[in-house]
Amino acid sequence: MTTVSAQRLAKVFVEVADTLVDEFDLIEFLQMLAGRIAGLTDNNTVGILLADPKRRLHFMAASDETTKFLELFQLQLQDGPCVEAFHDGEPVINTDLTAAEAAARWPRFAPHAAEAGFRSVHAFPLRLRQEIIGVLGLFGDTVGDLDDSDVQIVQALADVAAISLLQERTIRRSEVLTEQLQGALNSRIVIEQAKGAIAQIHGVDVDAAFELIRGYARRTNRRLSELAYTVVTDLASLPELAHPRSR
Repeated sequence: MTTVSAQRLAKVFVEVADTLVDEFDLIEFLQMLAGRIAGLTDNNTVGILLADPKRRLHFMAASDETTKFLELFQLQLQDGPCVEAFHDGEPVINTDLTAAEAAARWPRFAPHAAEAGFRSVHAFPLRLRQEIIGVLGLFGDTVGDLDDSDVQIVQALADVAAISLLQERTIRRSEVLTEQLQGALNSRIVIEQAKGAIAQIHGVDVDAAFELIRGYARRTNRRLSELAYTVVTDLASLPELAHPRSR
């Protein structure tokens, strides 16, 4: 990751920080963040969890479907690096899953992640000063793949994302945060339903189905959550998505 050009890195930081737009789409922002960090860190995949006002973590975005299920597994068992990083407020860096399993650090998560093909994990709190609003997890197939410079870059991206989410323009009061998070949770459910529908119609996996939906949303300048709702409720009005492409 340290070979990333300054120009590319600067572009990612600008994109992550650029939330000063109308109709800010939380899911799209977090999905973009996961994808950009995964792209910077080579063989790592990325998942993002956010906390509600009661400090309960919820899945929000992932760079692929395997990572989504890995994050959901952590939440179900309350066991894993992201749960630990969120509650301790400290990042988990370059942790060997084999060593973690041997030490019973995450007795249920570690063997499950290793079985899924991962060898190392990292977790970075999404924080602004002492306020932690979530956690960003990286899962890779190489142990020791992040050096000190890489760690600083990823944590900086996580911090910028936290600032973007907490800025006064977006969240002015705690009840606004609650409303926004609940809306994001509802949107996430609809998006999952839309992914399943498109995957079945087009005969593709859910990752490819999500890219079809996301690409259509961008081409037509529509919000991802709104388009997913249309897929679920009125798919016939979207002929490009309703009918599989000829092969």
